[in-house]
Amino acid sequence: MQDKIVPPDRMPGAQPAVRVTAMPANANVYGDIFGGWLMAQMDLAASSVASLHARGRAVTISVEGMTFHRPVFVGDEVSVFGRLIKVGRTSMHVEVETWARERHAEDAHKVTQAVFIFVAVGPDRRPRAVRALED
Repeated sequence: MQDKIVPPDRMPGAQPAVRVTAMPANANVYGDIFGGWLMAQMDLAASSVASLHARGRAVTISVEGMTFHRPVFVGDEVSVFGRLIKVGRTSMHVEVETWARERHAEDAHKVTQAVFIFVAVGPDRRPRAVRALED
């Protein structure tokens, strides 16, 4: 993933697709943010990238390689970055990284990453072709 290009403790330079503060309602009894909440934020970010490329509706069909590197805590600022890495006839693969920063600190850390796979669908909710990935 991005580790080969971006140093491990340096967020990507692009704007995040999603930026949100982790709240108490998203945490377990120990104050750790639920992995499912993080995954939902990642799906939102990835769907933004896929829908923009598809110029319309795109639906999540799978998630590959979900890895949690560090916990996220209540109050952390969570930034989710998405990048289109592969396009098929109807499908799109979006590489997603999630970074967290303590509310009053400057250092951020990658907390999770995965590849989300989408299929573009038309008004009939059936797969439709998408344009090729531009170099």
